[in-house]
Amino acid sequence: MSIRDYLDVERLWRRGPVVSVLRFEGVILPRARRNAISLASHAAAINRAFRVPGLVSVAIVVNSPGGAPVQSALIYRCIRQLAEEKRIPVTAFTEDVAASGGYWLALAGDEIFGEETSLLGSIGVVSGGFGVHELIKRFGIERRLYTAGAHKSLLDPFLPVNPEDVERLSVLQKDIHRTFIEHVRRRRAGKIDAADDSLFNGDVLTGRMAAERGLIDGIGELRAVMRVRYGDNVRLRMITAERRRPLWARLPLIAPEPADLVADLADWLEARLLWSRFGL
Repeated sequence: MSIRDYLDVERLWRRGPVVSVLRFEGVILPRARRNAISLASHAAAINRAFRVPGLVSVAIVVNSPGGAPVQSALIYRCIRQLAEEKRIPVTAFTEDVAASGGYWLALAGDEIFGEETSLLGSIGVVSGGFGVHELIKRFGIERRLYTAGAHKSLLDPFLPVNPEDVERLSVLQKDIHRTFIEHVRRRRAGKIDAADDSLFNGDVLTGRMAAERGLIDGIGELRAVMRVRYGDNVRLRMITAERRRPLWARLPLIAPEPADLVADLADWLEARLLWSRFGL
């Protein structure tokens, strides 16, 4: 009896088509932080995803309540440039949430699938902050701010709210919102009702509702959709982004700098506020 009788050599050597899988999970921040999404944190992984041998498609999995619009646009552009350069189709899958900047990322897919209970959309712009002028006044702290330029101190949290600052911020938000709307209309052309402006009022939709209104292409899960498309022997290759840890976390003998602690706390608060908008 030959070895071929014991081993299915053809099966061992037969290799199925490969789909790279990129995960985008967390809040989108304008800098590389732990448990957050930015171009800096994911650029290397995106490039690796399009260099895998035997590649037939790239899948992106989005679970994000949004965040920084510029980072959303940069990551989207990075994915689309490689997709067009390599002529590789991209399919997006949404999990719990793909809202605001998270939905912007999902639009990098030629097709978008979600779960029936996924939360999607929130096509709008939001800004938030804290006012502590009463707090510092209570402790007798005097705020000293020196600027060159009448509009340099926009919405300083240590000063009372200035209506002119709010008006200027509103102008910026409206322009970003217009860019977001144009982006959605361009990517979902022929799939959404172009005259339905209610899609862009910041509402959140379930996956079922989003499919009915054309924001996604259907209800589906990564493995099932890829098997239907490329066969049961399709191989899903997970491409992991290297999350940057602060120096004090990598060297536990060194005490963390106060600035690092404050930055981490601010990021945590921002993330919690964004996730909590969706009950998560």
